[in-house]
Amino acid sequence: MNVKSSPIPPEWQPQFEEFEKRMGYRFILRRLEYPRAVAAGAMMPVHMWWLNAGVAPIYREYPLAVQLQSGDMEAVLRVRADVTKWLPGDSVVDESLYIPRDLAAGTYHLRVALLDPETRAPAIRLGIQGRQPDGWYDLGSIVVSR
Repeated sequence: MNVKSSPIPPEWQPQFEEFEKRMGYRFILRRLEYPRAVAAGAMMPVHMWWLNAGVAPIYREYPLAVQLQSGDMEAVLRVRADVTKWLPGDSVVDESLYIPRDLAAGTYHLRVALLDPETRAPAIRLGIQGRQPDGWYDLGSIVVSR
């Protein structure tokens, strides 16, 4: 949207901000199910229910990833999901993710992000709470055993 050099009147600002939220895509994670504990070297089932609350799909492929993070330790688990196919409406992701065998035992933050395909850094703001300064969304914890 091009508003040129004219400022948006203050009384229109709230409506304009609501309109902006509906332009393009807007990904909202409605539900996330995962086990509270998992063994290193095992598969972890995850169930995600996403909503594209926008009016269009995303046109560039951004890998969906789950990160297990604890202090300096982390594992980034890529989820096989093609977000370019997430049209407006609901999308369900059912996946089993491999927990690296060498991941140390402990309690980890379970975080999610859509990553830049080149830098592998979080790239897309999601319509959910929990965004951390590094761009990952902290959604809970999980215990990893050995």
